[in-house]
Amino acid sequence: MKPFINRTSELSFLNEQYASASSSFVVVYGRRRVGKTTLIKEFMKDKQGALYFLASEEVEAKSMGRFAAALAEFTGSDYLKRAAFESWHDLFDVLSQYKPGEKKILVIDEFPYLVEKNAAFPSILQTAWDEKLGGGDFMLILSGSLIHMMEKYALNYSSPLYGRRTGQIKLRQIDFRHYHEFFPQLSYHKLVEFYAVTGGVPKYIELFDGHMDLFAEIDRLILNRDSLLFEEPVFLLQREVSDIGSYFSIIQSIAAGNHKPGKIATDLGVKQTNLPKYLKTLIDMDIIQREVPITETNPEKSKMALYQIKDNFLRFWFRFVYPEKSRLELDDSAYVLEKIKANFVDNHAAFIYESVCLSELWGMGAAFLPFNKAGRWWSAKEEIDIVALDTTGDSIIFAECKYHTRPVGADVFDSLLRKKETVPWKNGARREQFALFSISGFTEQLLAIAQQRDDLLLIGTNGPVAHL
Repeated sequence: MKPFINRTSELSFLNEQYASASSSFVVVYGRRRVGKTTLIKEFMKDKQGALYFLASEEVEAKSMGRFAAALAEFTGSDYLKRAAFESWHDLFDVLSQYKPGEKKILVIDEFPYLVEKNAAFPSILQTAWDEKLGGGDFMLILSGSLIHMMEKYALNYSSPLYGRRTGQIKLRQIDFRHYHEFFPQLSYHKLVEFYAVTGGVPKYIELFDGHMDLFAEIDRLILNRDSLLFEEPVFLLQREVSDIGSYFSIIQSIAAGNHKPGKIATDLGVKQTNLPKYLKTLIDMDIIQREVPITETNPEKSKMALYQIKDNFLRFWFRFVYPEKSRLELDDSAYVLEKIKANFVDNHAAFIYESVCLSELWGMGAAFLPFNKAGRWWSAKEEIDIVALDTTGDSIIFAECKYHTRPVGADVFDSLLRKKETVPWKNGARREQFALFSISGFTEQLLAIAQQRDDLLLIGTNGPVAHL
């Protein structure tokens, strides 16, 4: 049995909703393969009176028939097994009358498929909730992977269901701090490498065998034309967007190093004013993110904004696989694999390591000065991997993340001391702390420096190595 990893806060929230004295209505949504169904089933496993229904891309009559069959099994009614239903209202009426006063759970998974076949389904469900299911002994969970449809038909003001929900969970990827639970046998270094390819998407992680060589797994699971992940980005986007070519072009342009809207537009030969709607959709899908220097006081209006691919797997795929699709279609994966091996560290893993260090920083909060905001900082001339601020106080942390094959030396710290002077945040009235992350350890000289300073923390693959 596959272990259930992380999702502690989400599971706790669902249990709180279930324990409520009144009826509860929770929307669970997020991108494909992120673990929504696994979360819901983990929540349901110790509950009595839970009806789970998985919608599919079939005609509505078939969906109604399958729901009736599931309802018959749930209630133990032989009559329902023989009855023919032509109305969702009748089905919800039967459900509402089953064991009144006892807490029951109804899960409709992949809810958007029902809406696609009947645009009135949200209104039907609203009526059922208002008249039958919302009286105190029901918990309704709507789940779906089509983010734009979940937002439109379950969350937005224009939806008939608006105002009914008591909570929502947008399920995101597993944080790196829990990644070792999937591969307890791997070293920290190997964990970073695997994470650089799979990201925190549970389905991708479970496909990889941590006992095998990473590049052999890439060949088997991604470069092979018959593998599940060979066309995964296509499947991820094709149900969410109609103009898939434009979205692919934008992601590919970002993967190639064009992070400013102007450069993306120039690369694609389009007007910059055409980009915002595409960029917003990709942000909503958790595929890309808009970054500004962490010290910006008005992020939404910042002219320093950069767009980055947020998803590690998609970043890998668009960097190494998509440009070589023609070659891979001819089964020439050996060339592509060698190219990946030659560029994996410098052009991919090193960048992912920065996000790993940011996660570690949040997890080690007590080892640092107080902070409540952290991320990258850059100017026209300088860049610092991580700057963390206490926006309610005066503390600031400067950190660099080095994915080198050699130990990090004092020169890196000297450079950080120089660059921190260019960061315009409460200059002369701030408390400063420094952190250096390294995948390959530190030189004796730097270790000695850290022993003499109470404001410098060195973090290796096993946590802090000098001074706490």
